[in-house]
Amino acid sequence: MWDDPKRVFPHDGSMINVTNLTKAYGDTTVVDDLTFTVQPGIVTGFLGPNGAGKSTTMRMILGLDAPTSGTATVKGKALTQHGRPLTVIGSLMDAGAVHPTRSAYDHLRALAVTNGISTARVDHVLDTVGLGSVAKKRSGGFSLGMGQRLGIAAALLGDPEVVMLDEPVNGLDPEGILWIRHLLQDLAREGRTVFVSSHLMSEMELMAEHFVIIGGGRLIEDITADDMRAMAVGESTLVRADRLDDLVSHLRGDGVEIVSSDRETIEVSGLDAAAIGRIAVDQGIALRSLIPESRTLEDVFMTLTADSVQYQASTPSDRSGELVGASQ
Repeated sequence: MWDDPKRVFPHDGSMINVTNLTKAYGDTTVVDDLTFTVQPGIVTGFLGPNGAGKSTTMRMILGLDAPTSGTATVKGKALTQHGRPLTVIGSLMDAGAVHPTRSAYDHLRALAVTNGISTARVDHVLDTVGLGSVAKKRSGGFSLGMGQRLGIAAALLGDPEVVMLDEPVNGLDPEGILWIRHLLQDLAREGRTVFVSSHLMSEMELMAEHFVIIGGGRLIEDITADDMRAMAVGESTLVRADRLDDLVSHLRGDGVEIVSSDRETIEVSGLDAAAIGRIAVDQGIALRSLIPESRTLEDVFMTLTADSVQYQASTPSDRSGELVGASQ
């Protein structure tokens, strides 16, 4: 991917450290005593519903916003204390922050010159993100997806040890989403620190190995993907069997909940599929099907952040009475 494909970034500690970070605007606290670290060598997903404080936290890491209290450091010190910050951390915060009359090449060349980066890197990163053929075209004519690719090219320009992207898949088509997923995983395998914000758990579970989840500006979970998957396992089991009523009588016990889906199917919580199977065998009851129903990581994420969602729409069933009344 890079000029030296064997280049690696060995580290023995965290690269991004957020400690008791707080940001308030008047009486409104957007980030509230937030503490976490981001390790090299893996993709870390920064998750939370809209309005959770993700972008504000990232802006404080970059030194674009000053914290009300607390600290955010990259490689042990504030980013503003690094002499060539673009070679330390590459970021995408607003892909639209490009002058529309400037070409993709000229935009990146200006960044390279002002940050002491070789202009040879410009062609390299443009090819990496797939914009080499349109490098001399005005960025104002780019689609949303092309603009995202240009923003990612800018983030990679300094060949940084840390890459931090805010909602990088916005505007990308399925091929582009797959590309960015593989790109970020490749960067992590090189030993870089990759920190990616999103509210799309369905995409992040395919990309990240660790998650920092916030809501209302506060830390909810700092958790590995494997531990989060463990939270999704063993929710309930769908059971179809002969002598279903007989089986139900033997399954009942403390902590066991049984719901009849229909005359032939029950949903059992509080016993895993293996335990249900053993009970059926002991009682000589033939099972027709035994299907564990586990939640997805998105289900777990929604549960964890349920109390932090800023705007909650009602479901059609919630509105049914209102709609009926309105039609009368």
